[in-house]
Amino acid sequence: MCHAMVDFSEKYLERAKDMKNRLGIFRRRNESPGANPSGKLDKVLKSLKPPPEEALKWGDSLEKLLLHKYGLAAFRAFLRTEFSEENLEFWLACEEFKKIKSQSKMVSKAKKIFAEYIAIQSCKEVNLDSYTREHTKENLQNITRSCFDLAQKRIYGLMEKDSYPRFLRSDLYLDIINQKKGSSPL
Repeated sequence: MCHAMVDFSEKYLERAKDMKNRLGIFRRRNESPGANPSGKLDKVLKSLKPPPEEALKWGDSLEKLLLHKYGLAAFRAFLRTEFSEENLEFWLACEEFKKIKSQSKMVSKAKKIFAEYIAIQSCKEVNLDSYTREHTKENLQNITRSCFDLAQKRIYGLMEKDSYPRFLRSDLYLDIINQKKGSSPL
């Protein structure tokens, strides 16, 4: 009983630390002395903002959104507000994993991805059915570039059916596509 309480306390502490880290960006922004909301950073971000016509294309598919650098950043920011960016982080980790050439690096990265996103009770556990979770676990016996394909496909499907439509209805996206053409910085 005592051991179970210690395990529970450690997991709770880990999640609390993770939440503190996630919310830290707001704390740092407010703590910086003389912070000016319309400062250099805002000007840089506005200069990177795509024209509304380009941002409208993100509404065609999740794939088009993820392929655009600013679209990916906007989607990530949206997911962060919902405390649900782990699906996107997992999907991106899988994309990076597929680019690894060295077998030893693949093994190391595969174990890390599994421990971080797929293992039950992991700090960034993604929502997978038991079949997909077991299938992925079995794939770790013989690691290849495709060992996360099924899990990645399932998570992409979840984002496509759930998070992505909410993003398209969000103020964040609507502000981007409804920006005035004359408001671009010098």
